[in-house]
Amino acid sequence: MSDKPSYLGLLNAVALAEGNAACYLNEWANVTKDAEVRKVVLTVAAREAEHAASFTKRINELGYELQCKDDPELPGKLDIVRSDCSDLEKMEALGLQKLDTGDQPDIFDGFFKDHSIDIRTGEMLGRYIAEERDSARLLRSCYEQLRAAAAVNGNGSAKGADKADRATARQLAALDAKVDAICEAVGELRRIVTSQAAPVS
Repeated sequence: MSDKPSYLGLLNAVALAEGNAACYLNEWANVTKDAEVRKVVLTVAAREAEHAASFTKRINELGYELQCKDDPELPGKLDIVRSDCSDLEKMEALGLQKLDTGDQPDIFDGFFKDHSIDIRTGEMLGRYIAEERDSARLLRSCYEQLRAAAAVNGNGSAKGADKADRATARQLAALDAKVDAICEAVGELRRIVTSQAAPVS
């Protein structure tokens, strides 16, 4: 029977994801012109980098090595944060405003289903989860401030406007289809009534 920890894959996945997040968040911080956004992004990036290092260290302490794997989504995320898009658009494109689930279940709720997790790893995971949830709240608050500012300045995200336009177009198309169906039904009813009212020869 192998002594390999059953949660080793989890530690590896977290280490890689956190390292990638630190990478694109730092790139974002380098180009944003908003001091508050920069502050939030750097705070979260520092946490992500620390998590990547601590999880890698813990893997080594358990007698194993980090198994590196390319993230196919990282180049796209780097393109987003390096682009000329607004900070609000970048936040929406990355989906960072959705990380805070409040009291609803999140991805971390299942981390401790593995009852074999040792004490030191459990302590590390507990701190990691608490910091991730706090980071999600920071990003959500930052997003709401960006949205409020965009609404006041009349320059909300193009993505949001496009989405609203598409939704309106879909609603109008659906309404047109319903009106056509009603007109067709009325026409059919008129034909039936007319044929019934016609004199029998």
